[in-house]
Order: sequence, then C-alpha cells, then structure tokens
Amino acid sequence: MEELKQRILKDGQVLEGNILKVDAFLNHQVDSGLMKRVGEEFGRRFAPLKPDKILTAEISGIAPALQAGVALDVPVVFARKMRPITMPKNAFERHVPSRTKGGETLLLVSPEYLHPKERVVIIDDFLATGQTLNALANIVVEARAQVLAFGVVVEKVFEGGREALEDWNVPLESLVVIERMSSKKIVFR
Repeated sequence: MEELKQRILKDGQVLEGNILKVDAFLNHQVDSGLMKRVGEEFGRRFAPLKPDKILTAEISGIAPALQAGVALDVPVVFARKMRPITMPKNAFERHVPSRTKGGETLLLVSPEYLHPKERVVIIDDFLATGQTLNALANIVVEARAQVLAFGVVVEKVFEGGREALEDWNVPLESLVVIERMSSKKIVFR
C-alpha cells in the first residue's frame, strides 16, 4: 500500500532496538481514514477465504482488524492482555515476549467467542519475530478452530517473523514490507 509507505516515511520514527514508532496514525492516535483503507485492502485479500471471524491482539491490532471485519462483514475478537472479572477461568491463554513493554505479555481469549470449526484470519499491526501471531494461532488451534491466514499492516522482514510462521502453511499478507531500517532510512520491499 503506497499510502501506508508514505505515511510511515512522513510520521514513522525508528527507535533503538529496531522499534518503528507509528503512534501518530496506528498505535496511539489512529488515522481512521487510513485504517478504513487498510481494512478494505485486507478485505479484498481475504474475501476469497470466506472467514467466519478475525482474531487480533489488543490494543494496536484492533483498529486494522476491526476495519477488516467491517469489510468482510465478520466479527472481530481481540485477545485481552489482562483478565477481567467477567472472563471465564477456562480462557485460552498464551504468554509472549513484548519488545515495546519489556517482559512478557499475557494474551487471553474467552472460549465464548472462539468456537470449534470456525475459520479464522489473524490480523495484527506488526510482524517482527512472529511470536504474537504464533501465540494467537495456537489459541485458534486450542479452540479447535482453523487458522486461514495471517495479515499484518507492517512486516519487518529482517526479524525473521515470516520464517517463524511457515509451519502454519497458510497465506501471510503484509500491506507493507520493510527490508531494513535505521534512524536515517527506511527501505521498503
């Protein structure tokens, strides 16, 4: 998506540790128009798969996943990072490392919202190491549902996430792929 590339070049900032800060339009303040177009693009790419549901992780995955859900006319479920008192004890859960928060993050999905045999597309904001997407896919499998595909807004190909997801043997759609980056330059595929 050329518009997304231009927005990253305009408003993105490369921080220490290969962190790409896109808070101006995706991770803190959300550009709703851009996210609408992101969702439409995911919708175009995933419509042939006929998903029943989209799964993402809070909080940064919600905006693109929700817009994709609107485009595909399917519900969106997000993995929570803290257990609310309303969540059943038998929730699906995984621990994943968090580079932006440090330490580990807990991902929780209520079994009320992910059912056996559902066809699920997993969407997130970034693909770096693939650990979050792997954790979400394992939750789908634990729910006895089917992982149809992965979709990411930004893939940092140099961090190996695509390779970490190969065993799933499903499509991986990245709207923007970054080959390399530094504080001075971002190089797109």
